[in-house]
Amino acid sequence: MTDAPPRAGAPLPSPEELLYRREQIVADVVRQGFIDDLHPLCGVIDLDTLDELMASLHAAYPADLPALHTIAAKAISLRPVLARFAAAGFGCEVASPGELELALAAGFPAERIVFDSPAKTPTEIARALELGVSFNVDNFEELARIDAAVARNGRPRSVIGVRVNPQTGAGTIDAMSTATSTSKFGIGLADHRDEIIDAFATRPWLTQLHVHSGSQGMSLEHAAEGVRLTTDLAADIDARAGSRQIQRIDVGGGLPVNFRSDDVTPTFADHRAALQAAAPRLFDGTYTVVTEFGRALTAKAGTVVARVEYTKVTGGRPIAITHAGVQVATRSIFAPEAWPLRVEVYDAHGRRRDDPPRVQDVAGPACFTGDMLAVGRELPPVHAGDLVAVPDTGGYYFSTHFSYNALPRPAVYTVGTDQHGDRRWSLARRAQTIEQIVAEAGEPSLEPLTFRPPNRPSD
Repeated sequence: MTDAPPRAGAPLPSPEELLYRREQIVADVVRQGFIDDLHPLCGVIDLDTLDELMASLHAAYPADLPALHTIAAKAISLRPVLARFAAAGFGCEVASPGELELALAAGFPAERIVFDSPAKTPTEIARALELGVSFNVDNFEELARIDAAVARNGRPRSVIGVRVNPQTGAGTIDAMSTATSTSKFGIGLADHRDEIIDAFATRPWLTQLHVHSGSQGMSLEHAAEGVRLTTDLAADIDARAGSRQIQRIDVGGGLPVNFRSDDVTPTFADHRAALQAAAPRLFDGTYTVVTEFGRALTAKAGTVVARVEYTKVTGGRPIAITHAGVQVATRSIFAPEAWPLRVEVYDAHGRRRDDPPRVQDVAGPACFTGDMLAVGRELPPVHAGDLVAVPDTGGYYFSTHFSYNALPRPAVYTVGTDQHGDRRWSLARRAQTIEQIVAEAGEPSLEPLTFRPPNRPSD
């Protein structure tokens, strides 16, 4: 095992620290018996790393700047972990009614919740207005629904904004690019700039602008350009109003994560510097700044640990069959170039193997050929009964379970250092049972439904 590195007091963990923690995690997983025949796979969130990532975001912004940092619920929809963010003063960005109720259950006050769904129903809008949850309007038709609610109930107490699409173009991952000219999100700024200004001019209760132009595969400078265009729009809205109507600018999230190594880069400080260079007015105290980071706050804190069930050689290529695959690493399996994952090999006792590497494949358990964690990867020779650890899986990998082959959701544990310096483990989510899978597969039999008779015109 790697020796424990000295703590330098920096807000971000070093690569050596992250590796050391991961080695401890795998050893503890074996010692605690978390991996067995019934549970050959689990996830682990390192709370020390999570806390350091949270602290680094707070430290990246000036202490006197009004700001609301939110965690994107979609990235880590685990109630006790979200509760830790709430206790640390974070807000929560949600994009569905389920995420909204999860945020409330995790302890986020309504005023620290931002609701961003592009498909809000009238019922969902009414619920958000009733709670006083902040939300961003995605399109002009949704805005008309808000108008009707305001006409019925008066000026809302929710902070309501409009999501704009700066239409600055795509990054290297098309499916993650939210600022293309034809993106499904927001109102196109180049297409409808004057209409957006008119909408604010006739609705004094619109006090927020939202833009989300960054994501995995997007440069910081590209993302910052979208924010600059949005602050320019805010200035024009205020000029039209003759006063400061825009109170908050929500810059979204989208800080890319480095999946190639344990280096935490780019950092939140890098992101803030790019924003400040492109849009200095964002940091002069005129606006409250809202952020919506997800993956950047969570990825480095997570590890998937799975047992190697079998090994074989096919066509001269060694293949290890493991229990970690598409059910937990959906994006990485279907788009490995965009979402690469590292794989580390440990023996059955939880000790990291460092034998001379050889080229081999690491496969998942699902019944389709493409379920491969690694193809042609140089790794220490893998043996049946070994464990593989998959780093950088704290963001989305525990939230977006893919139920292909009715593979169960794995248990997720947390581990952190308490005030006495002792490591404490907790259960964040129980493993899904086979009985639960069967129960969720539908009704026992097909029974006829009784429908109301159609309305008939009177004679």
